Amino acid sequence: MEKHRVEDWIGRIYTSICVVFLIAVIISIVYFVTSKGVATFAVNGVSLKEFFLGTNWNPQADTPSFGALPFITGSFMVTLLAALIASPLSISAALFMTEIVPSFGKRILQPAIELLSGIPSVVYGFIGLSVIVPFLREHVGGQGIGIGAGALVLSIMILPTITSVAADALASLPRGLREASYALGATRWQTIYRVVLPTVMPALLTGIVLGMARAFGEALAVQMVIGNSPHIPTSLLESASTLTSVITLGMGNTAMGSIQNNALWSMALVLMLMTFVFVLIIRLLERRNRL
Repeated sequence: MEKHRVEDWIGRIYTSICVVFLIAVIISIVYFVTSKGVATFAVNGVSLKEFFLGTNWNPQADTPSFGALPFITGSFMVTLLAALIASPLSISAALFMTEIVPSFGKRILQPAIELLSGIPSVVYGFIGLSVIVPFLREHVGGQGIGIGAGALVLSIMILPTITSVAADALASLPRGLREASYALGATRWQTIYRVVLPTVMPALLTGIVLGMARAFGEALAVQMVIGNSPHIPTSLLESASTLTSVITLGMGNTAMGSIQNNALWSMALVLMLMTFVFVLIIRLLERRNRL
């Protein structure tokens, strides 16, 4: 009995140390990114209006300008378009696996979707550069690189995330819910459309937000196909840039503590704040799902 009590205390102490360490790491990261990001405005004197609403990004000019609006706009455009493309495909795949042909769908389609989630992002970017960009250039117009190519690549990348969440939500529904609908004379499609989908809608939205969170923070794959042009695009075929692309391209070429380096940290702070927003939305959707 005494031995089990000692083991219990050891387990509690070890778990507490791990939790405290994790909290300390999170607080340290948030503090570091926040202090670096705020330095652009507090130390270097860049105005919030110029940074968030300015459209000119030229940190190496004699009179440097730090308008990050083109990159913020590019990040949101690519993320929203990718979610619009991937969401119907993901939900349809989840319905196929759980409602149409569960045994065949899970045996064939689920491993393929899981394989997509394990492919490195650089492979997606290379495929987009080798296949999607030439296809858009030859059959749609423009140079091929741009918002459209980035959204297509990202939609494939976030498809496994949305599909997995949607499939788990559909599989967790009580069997009696469907049987009650069939007993009232509803067909399978009526049951899916009027009973199943409305019931799991909060969970489906959670999967979509998770996919958007991943798309918003993706860097390498988008960087390879979007063109990395610092202006607000007016067409899906125009090149643009995102926050992650600018950070990855510029962070290695700036001196720590310089105004350009601090401006990149400010972009990282925006990315972190958007991550918090996505997490908050997910928590609210999960609460609604429980209710």
